[in-house]
Amino acid sequence: MKLKQLLEDGSKSAWGLKKLNIALGIGIPFNKPHGIKVKTLGYHKTETFIPYKRRNWNHIKGTHACAIATVSEFSAGLLLMMNLEADEYRIIMRSISVEYFYQCKKDAVAESTAEKEELQGDLKAELAEKPEGIYKEIETKVTDVDGQHIATAKTFWQIKEWSKVKTKV
Repeated sequence: MKLKQLLEDGSKSAWGLKKLNIALGIGIPFNKPHGIKVKTLGYHKTETFIPYKRRNWNHIKGTHACAIATVSEFSAGLLLMMNLEADEYRIIMRSISVEYFYQCKKDAVAESTAEKEELQGDLKAELAEKPEGIYKEIETKVTDVDGQHIATAKTFWQIKEWSKVKTKV
């Protein structure tokens, strides 16, 4: 099954979301030990979940800063993939900056949002004008299950057509 179809199914039903989470656990093995799951998936909002568990802890039993950054990247990347065809465009993170506000000692949710027009119409028009690729920033807010603001991440993405990607030096 193609990624776009998995994403579409995941945005429409609980069964589709379960299939998507299984596929992402296999397709992105780095994230599997963290227990990251897609909670909701849409064209202008994506929520991902990271459990408070030992594997994600730092030395003082809080959720590690890198685990928070990882769930933020995951959420923002899914939001972009919902709006662009992954088989047409390479979507790769260029950089990330995270501002931490509160020590996380509970399960947490990363929420990435953007206006639909900003992600669909504007991006595709910009890509048509700049075939060498464009850069897009997505902001993600991370809160614990009690609603405490843990962190805000800004991920910067490079988006370009696969035909323009050069992998050899």
